[in-house]
Amino acid sequence: MKAFKFLAAALALAAGSVVAQAETITMASTTSTEQSGLFAHLLPAFKQASSIDVKVVAVGTGQAIDMAKRGDADVLFVHDTAAEEKFVAEGFAAKRFAVMYNDFVLIGPKNDPAAAKGKDSAAALKKVAAANAAFVSRGDKSGTDAAERRLWAQASLAEAGQPVPNDKKGTGYKECGCGMGPALNIAASSGAYVLADRGTWLSFKNRADLAVLVEGDKRLFNQYGVMVVSPSKFPQLNSAGAQKFVDWVISPAGQSSIASYKIGGEQLFFPNASSQ
Repeated sequence: MKAFKFLAAALALAAGSVVAQAETITMASTTSTEQSGLFAHLLPAFKQASSIDVKVVAVGTGQAIDMAKRGDADVLFVHDTAAEEKFVAEGFAAKRFAVMYNDFVLIGPKNDPAAAKGKDSAAALKKVAAANAAFVSRGDKSGTDAAERRLWAQASLAEAGQPVPNDKKGTGYKECGCGMGPALNIAASSGAYVLADRGTWLSFKNRADLAVLVEGDKRLFNQYGVMVVSPSKFPQLNSAGAQKFVDWVISPAGQSSIASYKIGGEQLFFPNASSQ
């Protein structure tokens, strides 16, 4: 009996040791990758291939980059190419890898009170401003927010190279300081226009009277990148685990997993790691 108890205790201790040694990495990423359902599809495949768990902190791209700059994430997976390249130039990562792309779409009420529907995203925003139509901006320094600000600037509502003041965007313009899902919910409940990434839109259920009004403009291209946060700056990070994730997500296996994620038969993200 004593021998049995000793064996049971030893097995329990060994099991506890295995649990304690399970490898985990922390990923700072965007609300679009999380709320679109991509990570729920992608990360189990990575764990099966590597036995590594991934803890995702999904915030706006700007917040994700700030988190990585503090050494609070092992890997960064975001969608603001200019900010990502700056992150690398400042020494916070050795290299940025292209992973996948989709596009942004301008969503609005089906009756389109601003007559924004078309192929020109900047012209559409100019019409929204002129009509003082309700517009929900994320205003959260995310990749989507950065793309939206670029489009407002291209709408010729300010001097070239200058940010567009909010009062030039019409009286219906409001910033929510929130993620993509909440911004879409606000737009659905208030009949407002909103810029969204297509992945989150396709997975969004509470559409009410909203529809895609502007798509296909090359300025709506939405590229995602991934980086291992610098081990020389932050030696405490699990850089080896982060590198395994980066290697996998840009490999044929990872790229195939991204391509296979669909909603209603429609592909949400398009792998393009081979383009670099």
